[in-house]
Formats: sequence, structure tokens, C-alpha cells
Amino acid sequence: MSKVEEKLAELGLTLPPVAAPVAAYVPAVRTGDFVFTSGQLPMVAGKLPSTGKVGAEVTPEEAKELAQICALNALAAVKSVIGDLDLVEQVVKVVGFVASAPDFTGQPGVINGTSELFGKVLGDAGVHARSAVGVTVLPLDAPVEVEIQVRVRAGA
Repeated sequence: MSKVEEKLAELGLTLPPVAAPVAAYVPAVRTGDFVFTSGQLPMVAGKLPSTGKVGAEVTPEEAKELAQICALNALAAVKSVIGDLDLVEQVVKVVGFVASAPDFTGQPGVINGTSELFGKVLGDAGVHARSAVGVTVLPLDAPVEVEIQVRVRAGA
């Protein structure tokens, strides 16, 4: 078990299996020293725990927890490409999408679910640039979707 996965276990979390794509794409691609994930929905055992718009059917607190699940799914996608999460040197960029009710403006707080998890699990390597974007609708009526870009150890 990698140190990253040990840290997840200390937090009471486990790395899930890679979420199956819902269309024609792969969960992650490596190019050189970088891994780019596809958008990761908060899937748990192949299902969304909740659906709808944040600020309407889904509370900001629930959405923040869903963003953490997206982060776990993103880490699983990265691991599927590099084999060992200890090879991650830096989370470079996080892009978070929040399906938002028309008057909801708390997208950054929701995506903190992803950012805070990376900080707890990866320490300084989890500090990243980020965008948090409100959108009308996401695939499968998911409340949150996250994609990440990470830099991995050169030559690994």
C-alpha cells in the first residue's frame, strides 16, 4: 500500500475502483510527466449518491462531500495510469464544476471538498491552482464533477 493510500486509511477513506466512463473516453491519460483525468463524477459503487442542483435539491455541505468523492475517484484514475500514487509530485490544477441553482454562488466552497482532501492526503504536493465553475447541468444530473492534472516523478 502506498503512503498516499495509508494516509487515506488514517482518514477513514479508501481508494475506490476506477469509475467506469459514461461515454467514449478513458478515465485518465498520461503524457510525459503529467496525468490528466477526465471529469470524475461522485460515483459510489457505480451510482450517484444524490442528484440535482446545489442550492436546490442538494445542500452546499452535501455537495462538498460529493466533491471529496470526486477527488477519490480522480486519484483512482491517476493510479490506474501510474500504478503508485506515491509517484505524484504535484497536483497542478483542479477544475470543479458545480450544477447550480440560478442563485447559488458558493461554488468555491463546494470544490473545497476536493482541495482539502488533496491537502490532507498529499501535503504540499496537494496544493494546486483551481477553477470552480457553476453550470446548468452535469452528466447524469450529478451535482459535482472534478477533473485534475498531476505531475508525476520523471521517468517513473
